[in-house]
Amino acid sequence: MQEHRADLAIIGAGPAGLFAAYYAGFRGFSTVVVDALPEIGGQVSAMYPEKEIFDIAGIPAIRGRDLIDNLAAQAGAYHPTYLLSRKVVGLAHGDDDVTLTTDADDTIVAKAVIVSGGIGSFTPRPLPAGSEWAGRGLVYFIPSLREHADKDVVIVGGGDSAFDWAWSLRDIARSITIVHRRDAFRAHGATVEQVRNAGVRLIVNAEVTAVDGDDVVRSVTVRDKVGGAEETLPCDTLVAALGFVANIGPITDWGLELDKRHIRVNTAMFTNLPRVLACGDVVTYDGRVPLIAVGFGEAATAVNNAAPLIDPAFGVFPGHSSGGSAE
Repeated sequence: MQEHRADLAIIGAGPAGLFAAYYAGFRGFSTVVVDALPEIGGQVSAMYPEKEIFDIAGIPAIRGRDLIDNLAAQAGAYHPTYLLSRKVVGLAHGDDDVTLTTDADDTIVAKAVIVSGGIGSFTPRPLPAGSEWAGRGLVYFIPSLREHADKDVVIVGGGDSAFDWAWSLRDIARSITIVHRRDAFRAHGATVEQVRNAGVRLIVNAEVTAVDGDDVVRSVTVRDKVGGAEETLPCDTLVAALGFVANIGPITDWGLELDKRHIRVNTAMFTNLPRVLACGDVVTYDGRVPLIAVGFGEAATAVNNAAPLIDPAFGVFPGHSSGGSAE
């Protein structure tokens, strides 16, 4: 068992959590950041590190991987402690602090806690036919585009991830085919048209019925759900982009006020529990828009409202960052 003490504990190392770590450091607070994933960055690192992100103020476009690198560098100036591959399983209140425990037997004692766990842990929905090929050509995420250079790629799904990966791979893969069970897509309409105009083949009202190969995937069989005709496609990479099942985990047992899998907060980002705040996609309140840009503002709001809990001499308003240190 290892004990860590800090002014602020942050649960979740996605974009909002990383910005909260930076802002806490800017205000002079020490932080411990805990995340269940083995690397920082949350969904961005795990699911779309190569995707361009457009909702960051002042940055026309930035790859997910570069955004996380920049956030890590920004927070790194204040030396946060990262505890990765750990889930927070317990929370207990003292008179003037909060104690967290993890599934790795860590104990974190902090003056305040910010939950920024995004959607929580996420498990990909399995491909009905061919799940046994996972790791041998079947993938659920594409963290590196170059790994699929000059390959025949078949993507199963009709959502944003399917079309984002198809668009990102358009000049890298030998061929790209999207297979979807319906003739309508959940992906953003403009992206669908971009992908279609880029020459990506779209097979609709169809499903993958078989996956074949030797040590790795070599082909997939696709069946037309309307007429029943089957077609075998060459395939080196089979991407199952069927979504995922999210689980915010043990925090559901802490007594937080929840709306489905989201934590309800007020305008200061306080939850119903003392010394526990939240920000990012894990939170809900009337009118919230689920954008990274919104999460950044919530992170700053949460840190600043936690400040008087950490040290009663501090006010909520931090001063302006253009003036140097906040305190």
